[in-house]
Amino acid sequence: MALFGTDGVRGLAGVDLTEKLAHDLSVAAAHVLTDMGEFAGHKPKAIIAQDSRESGACLERSIAEGLSRCGIDVQLVGILPTPAVSFLVLDLKADLGVMISASHNPATDNGIKFFARDGTKLADSVEAQIESQLKIDWQPGVAPGEIEKDESARERYLKHLLATIDCDFKGLKIVVDCANGAASNVAPEALRRAGAEVIAINDQPNGKNINENCGSTYLAGVIARVKSERADLGISHDGDADRVLAIDHLGNVIDGDFILGILAQHTELPTKVVVGTVMTNLGLIRALEKLGVGFVATPVGDRYVLEEMLKFGHSLGGEQSGHIIMRKFSTTGDGLLTALHLIGEMVRRKTTLNELAKFMSRYPQVLINVKGVDKTRLSTNEKIRNRVSEIERGLGNSGRVLLRASGTEPVIRVMVEAAEEKSATEFAESIAALVKSELSI
Repeated sequence: MALFGTDGVRGLAGVDLTEKLAHDLSVAAAHVLTDMGEFAGHKPKAIIAQDSRESGACLERSIAEGLSRCGIDVQLVGILPTPAVSFLVLDLKADLGVMISASHNPATDNGIKFFARDGTKLADSVEAQIESQLKIDWQPGVAPGEIEKDESARERYLKHLLATIDCDFKGLKIVVDCANGAASNVAPEALRRAGAEVIAINDQPNGKNINENCGSTYLAGVIARVKSERADLGISHDGDADRVLAIDHLGNVIDGDFILGILAQHTELPTKVVVGTVMTNLGLIRALEKLGVGFVATPVGDRYVLEEMLKFGHSLGGEQSGHIIMRKFSTTGDGLLTALHLIGEMVRRKTTLNELAKFMSRYPQVLINVKGVDKTRLSTNEKIRNRVSEIERGLGNSGRVLLRASGTEPVIRVMVEAAEEKSATEFAESIAALVKSELSI
């Protein structure tokens, strides 16, 4: 099984992702990037950040020691969102960025993501080379690099975020759910500096409570708070704050598809094509057609969205889960940046988030995660393939079916969209039952 998934290396901290593996991965990355000539002619520099998990400190130490051993100077920037690493690599002219995070996963998990000097996540091909180098003993033969803390990184990132907007949020009451994660000491401050009245929740990380019944995978808390505070909107981040979901003043969820469509109408971000994924709701695709905006689908994962954007020069892309890439300002999904610009649209158009979201009608979409199955047999099972084809013929242009093996969890995801929720549910349950019976371990 490949070590790298759709978003770096991830697993149970201390079991799947050990300090030794973290050290060896950093050495292997240095080896590959050295062979690629990325460090030629200068003393290389790396930046390491982490989210709020208690396992982060040990992994940070192991990675820093591994990179230092390879002659790389290391700057430790502490607890910051993943997109801050992408920004800081460029801003500080570093050669490599490392983010220690398992995103929306439980506190017991952790992960490692690598960023290239242009602020983008390393390509699949480079990750494959790093994985292959893990088995090879490499002696760099250079003097160790220095390891030091950078106390300026948070302020640099905050100033970058606020410099991208040209309006203030005075008069707006905003609830922000920080998921007890990396957004906790950044998101509330950014919104306050923008002029909003801010009610921060789940902003007290203790190493063990990240994503625990909070954040963008558990919206009940922020919805209730928006209603009780009579706030104008709510913002909810995941553990590493590379994505965001919003809540309008009535408590409705405004997911990444709605956000993409709203930002596609931004006069300062003109776009002829929006890049999404195979999970993007048909409602957005149909709404974009009416706006004269095209749509391109990629596999799930913001790295694939960005690859498509860079390849064809598109300026806006993202995922339903709230990973939104605004290429004018960032080279990765940035939940804080997205939130600021979404709120900026409310201010610019002098309306509510609820009104902004009326441009599209969401197709009922049912997603079922089937556990305890052999993901490797999905593509070759004829019974499943025939059943899916039968349902797709019945749906025609009014729906679709998607089956995919998760890149970060041991499950197969079954997604069905249809004009009516009852049909979507029935079809999804039918396929999920067949997947379970055919592929059970």
